[in-house]
Amino acid sequence: MIWDPLRRKEVAATPEEKVRQWFIGVLSGAGVPAGLMMSEVSMKFGEKAYRADILVYDRSGAPLAVVECKRPSVKIDGRVATQALRYHASLDVRYIMLTNGNNTYIYRREGNGFSPCADLPSYEEMLCLQ
Repeated sequence: MIWDPLRRKEVAATPEEKVRQWFIGVLSGAGVPAGLMMSEVSMKFGEKAYRADILVYDRSGAPLAVVECKRPSVKIDGRVATQALRYHASLDVRYIMLTNGNNTYIYRREGNGFSPCADLPSYEEMLCLQ
């Protein structure tokens, strides 16, 4: 079992969960307040239900970033990106982050598309670029 500080409970320590908990720590280190993150967030896209691994909110409570976590053995590829883009279509986020713990990709919305970021921006930088 592993403690999820966002859900405030012990959860099964699956490989994907370990990546999720690691990335919650990364986001915390970038200044994201724990109160403005949620894990396992349910949403709908059309008639289909989805669940985002981590959602980061701005100070007004609007979705700012969605994070898709995969276990380390899963390659971060177009399928993973498409999954995160579905979440964006439902949430209208500014950032998409994809990670398997070995590789992490961060994209910032620019116009109608997304551009890669060289590094994880701080929470303040994420807010300033809205």
